[in-house]
Amino acid sequence: MFRRTFWFTAGAAAGVWATSKVNRKLKQLTPESLAAQAANKAVEAGHRLKDFALDVRAGMVQREAELGEALGLDASADPAAAQGRELPEPRRRTELGPVTPSYFTPPTRSYNRNEDH
Repeated sequence: MFRRTFWFTAGAAAGVWATSKVNRKLKQLTPESLAAQAANKAVEAGHRLKDFALDVRAGMVQREAELGEALGLDASADPAAAQGRELPEPRRRTELGPVTPSYFTPPTRSYNRNEDH
């Protein structure tokens, strides 16, 4: 009798455990959950890319200072001074109106395809 009770309880516990594990996995595979995981991975990759770019920039500034010293140029060796240099602002496109090229002359009369037949 105790044997049957033990195995019944063990089977019920295993069933509850398996059911909860399957439900947890199903929740992870919903479209919303997958989208959230993808967004988190994208943000994480963006942070890593930004850190890499900052490391590259610091290395560039340091190497530029080393080369400036080796060539005897008046370059500041500290990266803080080089950080003050900024990229120029992007060129703004002027708003263009409809421009017809000089080689294009508009037709003087309309062409009617029905006249060919």
